[in-house]
Amino acid sequence: MADFTDGFWSPFIAILTILGMLGCGLLLWMQATTKVKLEPGKDPSDNTTGHTWDEDLGELNNPLPRWWMWLFYLSIAFSGVYLALYPGLGAFAGKLGWKSTGAYQEELKQADAAYGPLFNQYLQEDLKIVAADPQAHGIGERLFLTYCAQCHGSDARGNKGYPNLTDQDWLYGGTPEIIKTTIMQGRHGVMPPMGAILGSDKDVEAVAHYVRSLSDSTHDPIKAVFGKPKFAACMACHGAGGVGNQALGAPKLSDKIWLYGGSAETIMETINKGRDNTMPAFKDFLGEPKVHLLAAYVWSLSNRADSTAAVAATITLAAGAPQ
Repeated sequence: MADFTDGFWSPFIAILTILGMLGCGLLLWMQATTKVKLEPGKDPSDNTTGHTWDEDLGELNNPLPRWWMWLFYLSIAFSGVYLALYPGLGAFAGKLGWKSTGAYQEELKQADAAYGPLFNQYLQEDLKIVAADPQAHGIGERLFLTYCAQCHGSDARGNKGYPNLTDQDWLYGGTPEIIKTTIMQGRHGVMPPMGAILGSDKDVEAVAHYVRSLSDSTHDPIKAVFGKPKFAACMACHGAGGVGNQALGAPKLSDKIWLYGGSAETIMETINKGRDNTMPAFKDFLGEPKVHLLAAYVWSLSNRADSTAAVAATITLAAGAPQ
């Protein structure tokens, strides 16, 4: 990117833009003044260019209408005024100093003034209660579709390398509080390449078949036997029997839920090359009130019955409270 931010590109873009505008004006003037040369022997009163289609459809040699031509000139003049006031000529910021980031920040301020009290209201409530509130659920869903669906999918069922959020299989834990922490602070999960540690390619293949055996997937039982002792190098993260470790974000290997795929070839690729996943932090970008709503929505995707029960319990307590 440094090649596009040095001192050459700004004047280059500015000069190219100005030449383009002048070129449009010159082309317009030339087209308005140039006359078509008559063919030898052609009647001077014949106001055609000599081009004919379909035997009798001739092209007239008429100039552009004056109002149309002046409209083009006004467009070029407007472009010059616009570029003097707003960014467009390389690094020149324009006389008004307008910036898209400034406009965006102003819109954010207006949105916070309008919707901030609503978000802050939900921030004071328990996440499980927020999850079952229809209005909060709708807001959380829109936040999810805007900021999370690109990776986790619009249905939250994930993609290759991105977890499914609708089941009970969690890398770091699925309680409302942990989900909120994940969104606020982000996560960085790293699996180092383990091929050299395990030994030869045959050893890696044996471990892959042992890993598949943990979830009762189709595997070679002989290779799995040889892979079991080699798997000891993986137990520090994945635990004995591949039960996973949520404190480290190490996936559970004893079920049939796979982040990158569960074929022997894919597992071998993971062992040999490792994996590096980053979930960005949204604390500064969205702020805690919005993250609170988003976390409640994500938790509700796999706990609909629990969120409904939480609301029912709250209503019961409210009904029994002294007036």
